[in-house]
Amino acid sequence: MSEERYVPLSEVKQLLEEAEGGRELSPDQKLALDHSQKVAKLEPEEARKLQAELGKLGFVSDALCAKIADILPTHGDDVRVLFSKERMVLEKKNIEQILSIVEKYL
Repeated sequence: MSEERYVPLSEVKQLLEEAEGGRELSPDQKLALDHSQKVAKLEPEEARKLQAELGKLGFVSDALCAKIADILPTHGDDVRVLFSKERMVLEKKNIEQILSIVEKYL
């Protein structure tokens, strides 16, 4: 049985590039690879470290850790938008914690 987890775009890019070497990618996979090549900003290892650091905060879900690693928000409003569908209101100190962690990876 395969392990399911949230991965950042940089890891998607790496996985699809590896798969491309051994076989023909489907049209959807080609689109995903193209998108990830254009958008991914961090190396997969850095993105995983960022996700792990965000996860230690306790109030950031795995899905949001991956999304933050993809987007690398630099402003509080960007963070608020990411949390807009969550059932919690972020305090200013929480937003600042997230931004200070992300800043280390920019």
